[in-house]
Amino acid sequence: MVPARSSPPGAATLTKTNKGSNKVAAEIVNPKEGLGEDVIDPAFALHRGGKMAVTSTVPVRDADDLSLAYTPGVAKVCSAIAEQPELVHDYTWKSQVVAVVTDGSAVLGLGDIGPEASLPVMEGKAILFKQFGGVDAVPIALDCREVDDLVETVVRLAPSFGGINLEDISAPRCFEVERKLKERLDIPVFHDDQHGTAIVTLAALRNAAQLRGRQIGTLRAVISGAGAAGVAIAKILVEAGIGDVAVCDRKGIVSADRGDLTDVKRDLAGFTNKAGLSGSLESALDGADVFIGVSGGTVPESAVASMGPDSFIFAMANPNPEIHPEVARKYASVVATGRSDYPNQINNVLAFPGVFAGALQVRASEITEGMKIAAAEALAAVVADELSADRVIPSPFDERVAPAVTAAVAAAARAEGVARR
Repeated sequence: MVPARSSPPGAATLTKTNKGSNKVAAEIVNPKEGLGEDVIDPAFALHRGGKMAVTSTVPVRDADDLSLAYTPGVAKVCSAIAEQPELVHDYTWKSQVVAVVTDGSAVLGLGDIGPEASLPVMEGKAILFKQFGGVDAVPIALDCREVDDLVETVVRLAPSFGGINLEDISAPRCFEVERKLKERLDIPVFHDDQHGTAIVTLAALRNAAQLRGRQIGTLRAVISGAGAAGVAIAKILVEAGIGDVAVCDRKGIVSADRGDLTDVKRDLAGFTNKAGLSGSLESALDGADVFIGVSGGTVPESAVASMGPDSFIFAMANPNPEIHPEVARKYASVVATGRSDYPNQINNVLAFPGVFAGALQVRASEITEGMKIAAAEALAAVVADELSADRVIPSPFDERVAPAVTAAVAAAARAEGVARR
């Protein structure tokens, strides 16, 4: 039983039990001091006590069970692992568990809210790992911000885990944290804000192109946003053979002739924008085939109207897409968002559970670009025979998704020589 906890600020006690119902009871919550009336908010009731618990996979019913699960039986297993370290994968949870690591500096929709406030999100991520991929995950919120401090802390935690999922760490630090961890660890390190978004975006784009009888190599894309997601999407599109892609930040197109570029953006300029475009996002959209939004803000309708015929618009900012779906549908043949209340939701849960399940299944030492592209292709294939303008990507609740992605990632790991079984 979860022990009682103090209520959140402004919250009263539980007001309904909903006996006989599967619905979560609602709590009366006054979210702001001085607000004239209370509102019913079931979110606090659902989160009370947290969303996770630790359970045993073996019984401890009597002295015999205790002697096997703990002392003296456990000593035999410890000694065996000390002699043959690879046995840790067989006789502990290591090969089945991912650490979900954050510093709370870039929580989706909330920004820099710190480690404690980020925990509900990390718990949520962990239960999605289990629900959709059968992978156990542990939320870890770290109270440090310097790149080297984050890296050193994760490296010291890593012996307990089979993989590291980085989450909600602000750019550009997230790039350096991931790079350094990949250099120092021999287990998969995956920044979902980057690569999960990129995988699902590529899958949706492949199917949109197939639906309209077009080839990826003939498309010119424009990405609004040069942060974690935008950079990763650009990389995977180039790897997949996109015709051209220009990435825009707040100052316009990221191009080699700009003198204000960070190291990450300078590298980005080196493998994107083959056409040598410069200027604003609006100018980049003129004649473009694809818009991918991962930045927020609003794109003027006049710029949307200037896109090429039969275009694709993936406006993924939440809660307000960069281009409202009703506007996008006037001009585009396929429209996707990051929201669940419109068709074609670009949702990372379609990728990360299967990616880690596949990597852990073969004890991969890393997650390669080839494994990410294999995940995107498998995800696209799930609905390849069911395509329509409102269905270029599966639902997160499609039970075919995780097995397909898991198998494809495992196979790609073996093909690329990073699998260890």
